Amino acid sequence: MAAMKHNPAKQGRNANRGRRSFMREERGAALVEFAIILPMMLLIFAVIIEGSRMMISFQAAISGVRDATRYLSRVAPVDICSTSGGSVASYSAQLHTIVSQGISGNSVFPTAVTVNFVTPSFNCVAGTYRVNPAGVAQVTANVTITFPFAGLFTLNGQNLPQITTNVTDAARIFGT
Repeated sequence: MAAMKHNPAKQGRNANRGRRSFMREERGAALVEFAIILPMMLLIFAVIIEGSRMMISFQAAISGVRDATRYLSRVAPVDICSTSGGSVASYSAQLHTIVSQGISGNSVFPTAVTVNFVTPSFNCVAGTYRVNPAGVAQVTANVTITFPFAGLFTLNGQNLPQITTNVTDAARIFGT
């Protein structure tokens, strides 16, 4: 058996050739590019989903307030403007329940809306309707929309976990 001699120059040439062929190799390049792009794609997808959920939740809040306003316009007395001391404050609890039920609904994604308070009121409008002055019921709901994945969207140290806003609707009082 012949002894093999160690030749460092030949070994260096083989290593350089291996590095050059590795650098020219393109197998797996798509996988590396995909790994770089994947976090950004997931973030964009999460933004789209959260934006959709927010719009669905806000639309549910608008629908609940609209239902409560219709209810108030039917149960408030038609002569509320002609009687002194007319008030719709006694309907607050029932209107809160109507808004809450309208928000909970039965959607695919559960809404993340909390009804903080509901304020009923009315205005007497002169000269617009046949009844003069005519009562116009108004329901304002203060709602908070919470984002369950808000931690994903922390940018520059700012975090937007929830939005609190007022939703208002008005309808003419027709009475019972």
